[in-house]
Amino acid sequence: MIRAGLTSLSRPITASASSSSRLAVSKRFASHGPSYNPPSGYLFGERPPKDGKRVKETWENIYYVGMFGGMALAAVIIAYKPDTSIQTWALKEARARLDAKGEEWEYKPKSA
Repeated sequence: MIRAGLTSLSRPITASASSSSRLAVSKRFASHGPSYNPPSGYLFGERPPKDGKRVKETWENIYYVGMFGGMALAAVIIAYKPDTSIQTWALKEARARLDAKGEEWEYKPKSA
């Protein structure tokens, strides 16, 4: 029973695969065609210069300043953001109400 169901499911799949392989025109590549870059052994395909010092491209400094400057700015903003938690608000509200009633809200242990 299961085998019969699997064979009936595989028939349309194989039929559609064979028909699409016949039509090479309908095949689409996301990279605008088949291509292969063989590995060169260098990082990002960059060959090291003879003098040993790498020359930066113009966009690299802008990227570093923007990326690390943005992270530093985000760290400062997160460090100094206001406390908007419900617990902080409730604690302030409870203290204000207890002070208005004249009751003590701080815990003071009894000394022996």
